[in-house]
This record gives sequence, structure tokens and C-alpha cells, in this order.
Amino acid sequence: MEAGWGLGAAAGRSLLLCAALLAAGCALGFRLGRGRGAADRGALAWLCYDALVHLVLEGSFVYFSLVGNVADSEGLIASLWKEYGKADARWLYFDPTIVSLEILTAVLDGFLALFLIYAIVKEKYYRHFLQITLCVCELYGDWMTFSPEWLIGSPNLDTDDWLHFWVYLVFFNGVWVLIPGLLLWQSWVELRRMHHKGTSLGKKLR
Repeated sequence: MEAGWGLGAAAGRSLLLCAALLAAGCALGFRLGRGRGAADRGALAWLCYDALVHLVLEGSFVYFSLVGNVADSEGLIASLWKEYGKADARWLYFDPTIVSLEILTAVLDGFLALFLIYAIVKEKYYRHFLQITLCVCELYGDWMTFSPEWLIGSPNLDTDDWLHFWVYLVFFNGVWVLIPGLLLWQSWVELRRMHHKGTSLGKKLR
């Protein structure tokens, strides 16, 4: 495909929908995180957006795929997936690996994100257990989305068009590697701090 720099109407609508979900997620997350540190406010903003993407966008993809396929579906969300399907053709028709992963991420990751939001807001003891679990699931989903494709030479990926490659494939999927990675690091630091605090307290009580 010849690379171009134009942004078509379908791409514009799809990016606007993603931006609207991001704005809604950030607004809700910052509201829930009022009075908390910057790290927790940022985590809540991401998790609200994450939950919206999993439950609304990926949940719709699962529905389209189970009743037919994206290519034959209509509506705003279907048009978003058709647009993404220009970058990765597996999303247009029933690919069992992709649909299986999306069932897992839409249901498990979506509800894990909601439970984690609750755990952060209510300061539950299991917050970092949920955070680590969700992040590992997100990273596993990205790996299994692309690793099988890379092993067979990426025949379904369009890497020639700048929008399809850098925005759809690299940016949108890279975000789900970068931010879960940062949240894993946050959990590591917090668990280490709690361990040192508990160890120091135990030594004082001896």
C-alpha cells in the first residue's frame, strides 16, 4: 500500500471516538482521585479509560465477531474496528486467536480494572494484587496478539502506511505495554516499601 499523509473521514471519526473515551476516563479518574497523590490520580484516570475500552470497544468487537464479523457490521464502533482492520486484517473477520483474546480482555481485564478502581478508592489491602494481575493480563494480551503473527511473517499487518503502522499498531498497542509496565513498577516499589516497613517494625518489637 502506498504510504500517504492524509487523514480520511473514517480515521478521523475513529480517533475522535478514542479521544472522547480518553477524556471521559480521565475526567472520571481525576474526580475519583481527588485528594490523592499524582500517581494514584494518574492510575485512576488510566484505569477508567482502560475499563471503557475493554467493556465498550472490545466488548462490542466480541459481539460483532460472535454474531457475524466486523466487516459486515454497521455503526460507529463497527466503523472504528473496520478502520483498525486496515492495519491488522485479522480484526475484520473471525480470527479464533484474536476473538479468544478479546473475550478474555473484554471480560476479565474490564472487570479487573473496575475492581482495581474500587480497591484504590477504598484503599483495600488487595489493591496491588489486583494491579499486578491486571497488568500481567494486559501484557500477555499484547504478546499473544502479535507474537503468532510475527512468527508467520506478519501477512495481516499493514506496515507501509504511516497511520496504520505508527498510530494504530505501534502507538495504540504500545500504550498497553508502557502503562501496565509502569503500574507493575509502582506495585513493586510499594510492596518493597511495605516489606521494609514491616521488617523494621518487627525488629523494633523484638
